[in-house]
Amino acid sequence: MENVAHPPETLEGWYVLHQVYTVSRSRLRQLASGDPAQLSHAAEALAAMTSGNAEGGGWSMVAELVGSAADVMIVHFRPTLDALGAAQREVAALAVMEGLALSYSFLSVTEAGMYHLTAQLAREAHDRGGAVGDEAYRAAMAERLAGEKDGPYVVRRLYPPMPEDKQYVCFYPMSKRRQTGQNWYTLSLEERSRLMQAHGAVGRRYAGRVVQVIAGAIGLDAWEWGVTLFAGDPLEFKKIVTEMRFDEASALYADFGPFYVGKRVDARAWLGGVLAT
Repeated sequence: MENVAHPPETLEGWYVLHQVYTVSRSRLRQLASGDPAQLSHAAEALAAMTSGNAEGGGWSMVAELVGSAADVMIVHFRPTLDALGAAQREVAALAVMEGLALSYSFLSVTEAGMYHLTAQLAREAHDRGGAVGDEAYRAAMAERLAGEKDGPYVVRRLYPPMPEDKQYVCFYPMSKRRQTGQNWYTLSLEERSRLMQAHGAVGRRYAGRVVQVIAGAIGLDAWEWGVTLFAGDPLEFKKIVTEMRFDEASALYADFGPFYVGKRVDARAWLGGVLAT
């Protein structure tokens, strides 16, 4: 089979926005002393956004960060980019945001990469004397993707429920390397499929202990993917990231951005704690 670097087919779900803020406690105290009702209303509105499922689908959360130059991370999952923009504007309009300064943001969309399926259909196209992208290939891909997208595993990846029993959160962006001798995008589809299968096997060993949400950001942000991890024990973040870095796909081809770690909190309790310190 010809050694061609075809991109894998992907399935997409919810759009995701991570926003990281630093807090000016002095400014929040000024707001609280000047108009406590307005600040209380803002806290209630933010708490309502993060109390469960959003109208139309998706959810939001607030995480108090630990060990970071920033203080808090707000994350939104929404079914469309427009709905995500509406959530962003709703938060920005709250009085409490006068005391917060945005230090980092990341835009992405939940993704399931169909490496194995794409490689299989590419082999079938080659065997029949066709090509990737021809009519028979497109018809077979559409049929197989239709079956995949409704499977429980893919549904959880594209539309992840809020993991109520896992309060700790870790987020980081990452990209695949594109340098001489380590260019992920020049590897054959077969080779990338092999590497990603092995990579996925590492993650599956943490099933039940770590919930992983993978979101694609190519064309949306500077990094290519965003990874959000949820766990009941924050040490699981260290363990899973360490083990994955020894995996060939990461050891040779992955670059990582900043890590943000914290704990999901009730917005009212978090704001009350900020004002009390």
